[in-house]
Amino acid sequence: MGAIRFGPSRLPSRESPEAAVALLVERGFTACEIDFEGGFWMKPEWEWAGRLGDAASEAGIVLSVHAPIAAFPGHLPGDEGKRRRAFGMLDHTAGVAVAVGAEVVVFHPGFLLGRTREEALDAVVRDLAALRERLEGKDRAVPFGIEIMGRVRELGTAEDVFTVAAGLPWVRPVLDFAHLHAVTDGGFRAADDFAAILGPADELLEPGAPFHIHFSDIAFANRNETKHLPYGEGTLRAEPLAEALARFDRPATVVSESPDLASDQAIGAILRAAA
Repeated sequence: MGAIRFGPSRLPSRESPEAAVALLVERGFTACEIDFEGGFWMKPEWEWAGRLGDAASEAGIVLSVHAPIAAFPGHLPGDEGKRRRAFGMLDHTAGVAVAVGAEVVVFHPGFLLGRTREEALDAVVRDLAALRERLEGKDRAVPFGIEIMGRVRELGTAEDVFTVAAGLPWVRPVLDFAHLHAVTDGGFRAADDFAAILGPADELLEPGAPFHIHFSDIAFANRNETKHLPYGEGTLRAEPLAEALARFDRPATVVSESPDLASDQAIGAILRAAA
């Protein structure tokens, strides 16, 4: 098993970067995903990001950044305004990622929007390739992570994510096991279930790059996610994840999307005990 870093999906304080890192350390976390899903909130942004990166590095905490929900690639032809806004948000997120020294920028793959799956994936890959050229010209060419989603009939299945990551070497799969548990109607119960997803991701990732994993207990209906649950209220468990990770000689960053600190701590304790 490689080293496991673990932490929450949001900074525990917006008062100051130093306060946020102090709380992460106090709570025993070694990772954190910066929460921009609802929009950019750091002010003054570049100073805040630089101080956060310095404090996190000194404390041994790895960071990732989640792009805003609206920042997805693959818009329909003619939706140039939406595409420009998405590119702008992804570009800005990448700038913050550089400033904080983040491992990866996490983003959602978008939607079918009435197209076939193949057409939608082709559009996502085209947009990401164009975005990469823009980022390279601005020294913002950081790794991006495409997240497995919890909508069984929409874009973002494990196969979709692996297809995009296979075509773009700088794009990594983000393995959201809560979403996978939902779309399989509670199918992630044993270590083999987790290993069946970790294996293809391991083949796609460059040597030394960590698995990037989202995890929480989850409620679902009709094979679609409904909400994240406190740990123990649903049927997704961390022990088989830990057992599956032990089969791979690759580090992992596990981000808890649980709704409360007690759940974060419970999941973290299981993963630390298995390390």
